[in-house]
Amino acid sequence: MVDKIDLSAGVSGTQSGASEYGADDIQVLEGLVAVRKRPGMYIGSTSSSGLHHLVWEIVDNAVDEHLAKFCSRIDITMHKDGSVTVSDNGRGIPTGMHKTGIPTPQVVFTILHAGGKFGGSGYKKSGGLHGVGASVTNALSEWLEVEIYRDGKIHRQRFEYWQDKKGVEHVGEPTTGLEVLGNTNKTGSKITFKPDIRVFQAGIHFNYDTLAERLQEIAFLNSGLRIQLKDERSGKSDEYFYEGGASQFVAFLNEGKDVLHDVIHFNAEKEDIEVEIAIQYNAGYTETIASFVNSIPTRGGGTHETGFKTAYTRVMNDYARKMVMLKEKDKNLEGNDLREGMMAVISVKMAEVEFVGQTKDQLGSASARSTVDAIVSEQMQRFLEENPQIAQTLIKKAVQASRAREAARKARDEMRSGKKRSESSNLNGKLSPAQSKDFTRNELFIVEGDSAGGSAKQGRDSKIQAILPLKGKPMNPEKSKLADIMKNDEYRAITAAIGAGVGTEFSLEDSNYSKIIIMTDADTDGAHIQVLLLTFFYRYMKELIDAGRIFIAQPPLYKITRKSGKLETVRYAWTDEQLDNYLKEFGRNFELQRYKGLGEMNPDQLWETTMNPDSRTLLRVQIEDAAKAERRVSTLMGDKVDPRKRWIVENVDFTEYVE
Repeated sequence: MVDKIDLSAGVSGTQSGASEYGADDIQVLEGLVAVRKRPGMYIGSTSSSGLHHLVWEIVDNAVDEHLAKFCSRIDITMHKDGSVTVSDNGRGIPTGMHKTGIPTPQVVFTILHAGGKFGGSGYKKSGGLHGVGASVTNALSEWLEVEIYRDGKIHRQRFEYWQDKKGVEHVGEPTTGLEVLGNTNKTGSKITFKPDIRVFQAGIHFNYDTLAERLQEIAFLNSGLRIQLKDERSGKSDEYFYEGGASQFVAFLNEGKDVLHDVIHFNAEKEDIEVEIAIQYNAGYTETIASFVNSIPTRGGGTHETGFKTAYTRVMNDYARKMVMLKEKDKNLEGNDLREGMMAVISVKMAEVEFVGQTKDQLGSASARSTVDAIVSEQMQRFLEENPQIAQTLIKKAVQASRAREAARKARDEMRSGKKRSESSNLNGKLSPAQSKDFTRNELFIVEGDSAGGSAKQGRDSKIQAILPLKGKPMNPEKSKLADIMKNDEYRAITAAIGAGVGTEFSLEDSNYSKIIIMTDADTDGAHIQVLLLTFFYRYMKELIDAGRIFIAQPPLYKITRKSGKLETVRYAWTDEQLDNYLKEFGRNFELQRYKGLGEMNPDQLWETTMNPDSRTLLRVQIEDAAKAERRVSTLMGDKVDPRKRWIVENVDFTEYVE
């Protein structure tokens, strides 16, 4: 759950007549058959992220109605049976007979690439470029039902997945015609669907926070749009409504940080592309840019980010030279130095969007780059001229970052050339290195405690696996400067073992390992150590996370042994559900051991359950949403108490007690 801000003045209602939107605006580009066979091509994966993607495809269509100025409200409801309802008060899906000879809603929900976004008359700006959203959600659902409120009538149609007697699959086929249920004064669409467990075999469980955080983003980016989320499973609900746009979004992301100035905010339109940008620096060293096109998050960046970075770097250097903050002999400030500590939101709204790939996480439209470049150049130049004190603060910060980076580069060069090598003294015999020199295969296990470290050393594959035990709990890296952090024995040892530097001097290509695996006890202390180490990697070796090289080991929670004469059967359980299944299998004759720590396993058991590449389970650490990750780390690990208290009160259920 996240903070609610209700600025409820002046919500605009639906409009009519500005643009004709009818059955002929729905264009068919190709059919729907392959979605069920290769869902990853359309929703990224069949994991939790893919499951939630089904919701976003429907929500994106509702947001398109808002962008076209026909929708002021979207409601999302999670039901107890695993289904989800998305409703809006837009114009409603056209209900006329399509030129293909079938009702238009049937075209929208059963034919891939059918939608109102291709002909130009339905939507000028749309997040659903591919038009696959409604049909893909239908294809991957057990059933889908749509209600349409349009032209004074309530229409309904239902679609289902089924197999006939010959085993032929019928994917998302209509089980009813387009029925008229009665009369109404409303306009809009209501879509309810239940994802199919045969596709999402990991389970149908929508995460409230995942939906809430994304919906809040949408509300920030669309002033005047009211979004309500309800969870019938838990009774939770939230409503989001903002008028401050990207400016309010950046202030929200920087909450709890020491900010250096008020938000820099501008909104301009050029060549039918609307660009809204908000920038605010904090005292930290992390650059966070959250970019969007038509309210779709572009986590892979794209042309709009490129245009922003290019123009921003150019304008800041020009100003620095004009004000003689950079002398003629000085090199230009690099973009990374200029953006150190930057929190920025880039929102672009445009027609004819080109994405790189079906999942819409990287913008490819060439026009976005030139337009954003031109607008940022003009607006930032004006801002710097009108706000010289802020301009000087930002340039001085960049100069300091540049000097620190250059000093780190020299130190790294000296280390490489053999003039300065401190690894051996920092490790001081702690590391049991891998024998192989092939860094593409080598793994580093960072292990909680000497006892578990000893077992790991004995049980490992010494050719490719290195072991680094941690004697104590590392300090919280979010509350200290890097110079103080590097006085900590544990962080010094980790940095020396990886061998790629730290902070601005970190170089991914110098890393000694392809995998860095955090292996801790399955208790609260172990979880705390994981969080501390992940915070360190996030702040000072983030390239390792971006490259997918940081992992969390998954040791078992239970060992179940059954003896029958001389025969002994052993099972390991990682969850309570697995334990229950094994207990049912074994009946009464068993011994149960609950592992309280890694040290309770002998080397062979640790190898078999947790370290063997052929049988282990690892969790890869990834950053799906940079802005969310930055806010979470600073809120939960930072030194500001109030934001952390507020987050705990809103997100932790204190009514449940587990001994």
